Amino acid sequence: MSIRLDSTPLLRPVTLAATVLALAFASPVFAGDYPKAIQQLEDRGADIVGEFDAPNGMKGYVGEMQGRPMSAFLTPDGKHVIIGTLLAEDGTNISQQQVEKLLMEPRFAEAWSKLEDSDWVADGSDDAEVVLYTFTDPNCPYCYRFREMADPWIKAGKVQLRHILVGILKEDSAPKAATILAADDPEKTLREHHDNYKEGGIEVDRSVVSQTYNDVMANGELMSSLGLQATPSTFYRNAEGKIAMKPGVPNPKDLETMMGGPKP
Repeated sequence: MSIRLDSTPLLRPVTLAATVLALAFASPVFAGDYPKAIQQLEDRGADIVGEFDAPNGMKGYVGEMQGRPMSAFLTPDGKHVIIGTLLAEDGTNISQQQVEKLLMEPRFAEAWSKLEDSDWVADGSDDAEVVLYTFTDPNCPYCYRFREMADPWIKAGKVQLRHILVGILKEDSAPKAATILAADDPEKTLREHHDNYKEGGIEVDRSVVSQTYNDVMANGELMSSLGLQATPSTFYRNAEGKIAMKPGVPNPKDLETMMGGPKP
């Protein structure tokens, strides 16, 4: 399904005390790569990918559990691990910062080459300084809204959107995506679809769907492999040159960041 402007955060804020695993050991014995308390998380299905120094003598850990990002904190005595979101008194989400640094940034950097090699449709000038990859379902209203918001940058030649077409929302989403990919001029066909979106977009051309249907399915598999479930999901380079991803329709501030500058 598509998602709205207020997209789901990486981590759901919880009270740390509510998720304490009190693992009572006689002493903080360390075995293997991680302390025993952290190994208990691994035994329960967690995949730990990194660690960091946390406040008040705690050690922080970042990983995934059941496909969702997680953070955990080892108490100074090494006997207990706390699972949840750690907030500083100024409201800084320490957990989210470390999840983005240790888990998401490396994953997104690795994903960029896969996005480049996928079957996408260019939308904008090939000479544009800023390139974004966005997973687009032809029937997604939020994809349509995002494209409308990006239009000034695209028309000014500053941004090229590369639409990785998927079919996840409606029965004719995949056939429409395949029709666009199989067109003699996919960019023109995509533009026609967008211009007529409110009237239903382009008609499915059943005579060509089979030519690119597998490409649409491969795009969907790529999307799933990146842990994404909703469109639009857009990858871009931030001001530091790092790969970032924005799910859903961005707010105006995020939009300028993604587009590399203010509205032309």
